[in-house]
Amino acid sequence: MADGPERTPDGHHIVVDGRRWRATDPSIPEPLRVELVAELMDARRSVRADGTAARARVQAAKVALGERGEPWWDEPTDAGRRERIAAAIVALARHRAPTSTTCPSDAARAVGGEGWRDLMDLTRDVARDLARGGEVEITQKGRALDPDAPWRGPVRIRSVVAP
Repeated sequence: MADGPERTPDGHHIVVDGRRWRATDPSIPEPLRVELVAELMDARRSVRADGTAARARVQAAKVALGERGEPWWDEPTDAGRRERIAAAIVALARHRAPTSTTCPSDAARAVGGEGWRDLMDLTRDVARDLARGGEVEITQKGRALDPDAPWRGPVRIRSVVAP
């Protein structure tokens, strides 16, 4: 099929060799979808060598894409939304490391579609939690910020895991 794999009538799943798989959230902007898929493929290729760490990367990318976790077509719970935002932050930061960082708005766009602006406060809060847990660093002008200290202005998020 020129337009990709067969889909179920509701569009929620793709069908490959007769088996249903959850489809990627169609509200993810194309450039971010491409990055998340690239991170997923990189993670899958490293499963044999990296084992558990690579499987965690696969999980984060799939949750960020909406292929795991709460279904993207249902109204998300607070916990489900936080999980997907965290996965998007981690997957995008990991994919862009070590040469670049990600903006919190990229994670919000990946999860919130056109309503991404409404997710910015939550996204910053999730980024703080991830920084407290040592999964990412929040930076401003290239310097790491204390996740518990108040900060103003634009920030970036970088992975603390070597690529």
